[in-house]
Amino acid sequence: MASRFPSPLHALLAAVFVLCLASQADALELKPFKDDLFAYPATLSSDSNGAYTVIDYREMRDINQRDEVPEKRVHPQYTDTGVRKVQQDLMLKTDAGDVRHVAVGKTQGAGIIVLYLHGQGGSRKQGVDDFTFGGNFNRIKNLMAGNGGLYLSPDFPDFGDKGAAQVAALIDHYAEQSPGAKIFVACGSMGGALCWKLAARNDSGRRIDGLLLLGSLWDESFLASPAFRRHVPVFFGQGSHDVVFPIANQEAFFRSIIARSKAYPYPTRFVRFETGTHGTPIRMVDWRGTLNWMLSKAP
Repeated sequence: MASRFPSPLHALLAAVFVLCLASQADALELKPFKDDLFAYPATLSSDSNGAYTVIDYREMRDINQRDEVPEKRVHPQYTDTGVRKVQQDLMLKTDAGDVRHVAVGKTQGAGIIVLYLHGQGGSRKQGVDDFTFGGNFNRIKNLMAGNGGLYLSPDFPDFGDKGAAQVAALIDHYAEQSPGAKIFVACGSMGGALCWKLAARNDSGRRIDGLLLLGSLWDESFLASPAFRRHVPVFFGQGSHDVVFPIANQEAFFRSIIARSKAYPYPTRFVRFETGTHGTPIRMVDWRGTLNWMLSKAP
């Protein structure tokens, strides 16, 4: 007769399974940081089962009332500069060249890694400025530091192959230091060229777990990339009045990802900030909400 009681081995395996599930659940949820201040304004409309959303952005409210000095210094309640205690300005020597970067949080054993790649005329300093863009960079710094993560803002020589090689080397280094971390790359403006190049590479395209395009460009080659084949989540944030990268082109590309993918639905989201301009998505993106969605969808 079979025993009605589980064997010690079965009990042990069940316990390990439960612990693994608990650990996975813990890893898939970032704790809040000033969520009430950074929540999206009202939703004007949505479609594609919520994957496409139009947000009510208003310059008078979202810049002039939010900032002490418009576009230069946010009001103090939006930031916590204590995070600077875990911020380092570093240099990494790689085969692709020296990569100067700012690291915030755990450089070893991180549970999540987020990189921000600046646009034309920017530098590593843009991505760690506590006071510009409505304090939103301070928020991502605090979210990573407060959740056992790592935030990186690097310099790179160009938006071509050399820049992509250096960023890929940076990713490779920190991935080895934190082998269990999910890795997400956010690209502002022209930095998006690097997002697409990283997705296309055999190394980084198989290592990154999500892309955030913030007021950025499109690239049809993504549809043939290792990252696309892995169904990595892609987030688009775009201002409706962006004159650098017209929103109609980015919206069309977003819909082409859905149409071309064998995954249904492909994990992609588009947030249109109505009346927003080129820099609006960097100011307005809800880092926590977006990253928690990506963590739940990452390959």
